[in-house]
Amino acid sequence: MKQSVISTTMAPAAIGPYSQGIEIGNLVFISGQIPLTAEGNLVGPSIEEQVRQVLQNAEQILRAAGTSLSNVVKTTVFLADMNDFSVMNSIYAEFFNAEPPARSAVQVARLPKDVKIEIEMIAYKKAE
Repeated sequence: MKQSVISTTMAPAAIGPYSQGIEIGNLVFISGQIPLTAEGNLVGPSIEEQVRQVLQNAEQILRAAGTSLSNVVKTTVFLADMNDFSVMNSIYAEFFNAEPPARSAVQVARLPKDVKIEIEMIAYKKAE
C-alpha cells in the first residue's frame, strides 16, 4: 500500500523529524498539533486560544489530505493540566458537534514548547 506525506503551509511546519500527516490507503494520520500559527508563532496563553488553534491546524492538514473533521474517527488529546478538560471539551464540541469521533484525553507531564494542549487524529477519506 502506498504511503503519502501530507503537507500544507496553512498549518505550522513540523518542528522535528516528522510529517504533518501521513496518508495510507484511505486513512489519514495527523501528527500531534500544538497551538502554533501557520507562521510558527505560539498563540496566547489561554487554554481557549490554544484549543482553537490546535483544532484549526488539524483541520487545515485534513483539508490538504482531501478530507475533513467530519471524517475523523479517533483523536487523542494531551493536556498539561486536567483542570483544563471542561474548557477543552466545550471548544472541542464546537468542532465535533455531530457524531464526534472516539477520543482519549490524558494529562501529561510536559508538552513541546510548554503548551497546554496537543491533539493527534486519525481520519478516513471517502472512496473516489
